Amino acid sequence: MALLLAAFPTTSRGQRRGETTSQSEKAIQRGLEWLAKNQGPEGNWGSNHLGLVSLGALAFLSDGHTPGHGKYGPVVQKALNYVVTKAKPSGLLNISNQDMYNHGLSTFVLGQAYGMTDDKRIGPTLERALKVIIQCQGPGGGWSYAAAPADGDLSLSVMQAKALRSAVDSGFDIPPTVIEKAIRHVRGLYRPDGCAANASEEEQKKFPGWFTYGGGGKTVAMAAAGAVCMQEFAQYDDWRIAKSLDQVEAALREVVAKPSIATPFDAYTLYYVAQALYQAGGERWKRCYPLLRDRVIIAQTRDGAWGDDGQGRFWLTSVSCFVLAIPNRYLPILQEGKANSLIKRSEKN
Repeated sequence: MALLLAAFPTTSRGQRRGETTSQSEKAIQRGLEWLAKNQGPEGNWGSNHLGLVSLGALAFLSDGHTPGHGKYGPVVQKALNYVVTKAKPSGLLNISNQDMYNHGLSTFVLGQAYGMTDDKRIGPTLERALKVIIQCQGPGGGWSYAAAPADGDLSLSVMQAKALRSAVDSGFDIPPTVIEKAIRHVRGLYRPDGCAANASEEEQKKFPGWFTYGGGGKTVAMAAAGAVCMQEFAQYDDWRIAKSLDQVEAALREVVAKPSIATPFDAYTLYYVAQALYQAGGERWKRCYPLLRDRVIIAQTRDGAWGDDGQGRFWLTSVSCFVLAIPNRYLPILQEGKANSLIKRSEKN
């Protein structure tokens, strides 16, 4: 029954809360129609990057479409089939380059699909994929692009953070030390504006600050990504989250104040900004989401897609559909309630 209700949504939760509009719902449907029309016979979208194929599946899952159910059931099924059948015997979900980037994103999406479908193949594939993440964590708690134990930048850590949280929520066993090391690693990438990075926390709290790419490189994308990491690791009260989201909100307001028909951010930044704001919730979400939502709607093209070039068009369309569907809360990771302690939950599994 749960699957059928998800596959045939009536009044969305987003509508009931006033977070979605008739325009945003229409934009999602037009975007999904474009994605469905442009899916290849194998289930991918002109790319063998499993992360991108998974992102296409996520666009449909986020609007409540599950494999084998509803209008877009076959589209989701083909995309997930592509990812599962391309998994390597080691568990690695990648067949091109950027191993852990594709692997983390694909593992996250499989974790969401696992909570929404009864596909018996997803569980074993997901379990092997999680072992790869655990085995490839570097000594400092991060991950690198290659599928080998090494520390990399925040863009890799956030991919694995979402995958690990998705897995724990689905009942998989993750060693608590993996999460503890990852939390320390991400906190170490925070940088204050106005005092030294090695200053005491009390001193750092007096100044604005950002999560950064690798100790440098202050961008909106990394400010949001760091916040997402802390949120997925259930560190909701970490003071660095609010500091980074202050930077994100300021950037969002600056962008939407300028007349434009373009999306407020590139696809990568948009993906993490929306999630960071949603996980923060409260007044910040109420203030910021309508600004983000309405600018995304304006940027949709006549044929239902977003963007203006080949593979980038698919990426931006998938992310835009995901962002507009977030308020409907169909994905398990968007369900109500927050984990009190991801580490304690992992110990129980």
